[in-house]
Amino acid sequence: MAGPFTVTLLCGLLTATLAGATLNPPAVLSLGREIIRERLTQELNDHDAIAILQQLPLLSTIREKPAGGIPVLGNVVNSILKHIIWLKVTSANILQLHVEPSDEGQGLTVKIPLDMVAGLNTPLVKTIVEIHMETEAQAIIHMNTSERGDAHLVINDCSNSPGSLRVSLLQKLSFLVNPLANTVMGLLVPALPELVKTQLCPVIKAAFEDMQADLLQLVRAPVSLGSDRLQFDFLSPAIKGNVIQLELGAKLLDSNGDVTKQFNKSAVSLTVPYLDSTPFSLTVRQDVVNAAIAALLPPEELVVLLDYVLPELARRLKSTIQVISEQAANQLGPTQLVKILTQETPELLLEEGSAKVAQLIVLEVFATNEAHRPFFTLGIEASSEAQFYTKGDRLMFNFNEISSDRIHLMNSGIGLFNPELLRNSTTEILVSVLLPNENGKLRSGIPISIMKAWGFEEASTFLTKDSLVITPASS
Repeated sequence: MAGPFTVTLLCGLLTATLAGATLNPPAVLSLGREIIRERLTQELNDHDAIAILQQLPLLSTIREKPAGGIPVLGNVVNSILKHIIWLKVTSANILQLHVEPSDEGQGLTVKIPLDMVAGLNTPLVKTIVEIHMETEAQAIIHMNTSERGDAHLVINDCSNSPGSLRVSLLQKLSFLVNPLANTVMGLLVPALPELVKTQLCPVIKAAFEDMQADLLQLVRAPVSLGSDRLQFDFLSPAIKGNVIQLELGAKLLDSNGDVTKQFNKSAVSLTVPYLDSTPFSLTVRQDVVNAAIAALLPPEELVVLLDYVLPELARRLKSTIQVISEQAANQLGPTQLVKILTQETPELLLEEGSAKVAQLIVLEVFATNEAHRPFFTLGIEASSEAQFYTKGDRLMFNFNEISSDRIHLMNSGIGLFNPELLRNSTTEILVSVLLPNENGKLRSGIPISIMKAWGFEEASTFLTKDSLVITPASS
């Protein structure tokens, strides 16, 4: 019997082992620069960011602090500004966003180029004086951890990019208007960065928050698995280089919405591939994929009247049984019956670029459909090559062939015999009966809602040694 010291030592070693282990999430959604740029651009459009730019209070802002707040100069500038009837943005565009790692390497920098034209109306000239303004808003995405330990992404630094401001006239002016235009442009140089910070930055922050909310809502959308469903939950974010990674938990729910299996961070390995030029990827741990397949293929019993369904196979099986027991073979009637019972759900085994599925199957042969006891019961360790592929925005999965790797005689009413004699017949039965049945249940595939939501028509998949990776198909 182990003493207290031994128990303490073992507990200590176990704790140390767990503490040193890397805990991996059930799934990781990786977002590249392209998808971050596209989603944030869409949210800025939804928040009417261009309308905000068109409503920038240019004239009131330059009138508030003319000449940097110096009273004497301010009076001179104010006398010049009296010649302005109105000054406002007449056209505005947000150019393509740029996403790159921040200087400190702990976040992402989003640069938002702005291109605007302001119209200046003055009685000194009959036409509108047009001023071209180019600048760039810069927002830093950081990971923030609350007092409760919850981590989420925030924009806590938003301003005008240093050195990005350019203000110029779009047309030549008379010598009477030039001093006025130059004064206005000089006042716009300090005013625009302040307007970007006070007027546009709150919109950028709100757009990013809504982008996150939409993303999490999409992530949490249930994935249909027949009568069951798989649901992902947000655990925590991370920023790695120019990629945002969302670590996800997962749970399996039955038709009543009750959780039947929960997946959390664990020492189970997970290889998250480098995103490269792919817009995004969803990497799912092997045990989660296995649970999804198991939900589609629960244990069941198949009953086949072999002579009616597969007469040639029935005759070959009878010939094999005749070798074992001629008396038993003679008892086989036209209603000879085969039962196939999948006792456990399939077990998925992943390798780099390929997958296998192992199954434990019980096969029984009855002389007729009225017989209460089988001739024999076989335990079969079977395996199949598994194929993952996509059809549109659906993940497809099927079994290619099936082999009887090991056959065990569990029970026999016709005397002991070597079950290997039945290898060919049992394999044929599994190929002809079990395989089509299982592939039929897998035929509808698994919807990948994130594809359509983000405008991708085709998905693509590949396998690592411990995970399934789903990405948009290359165009």
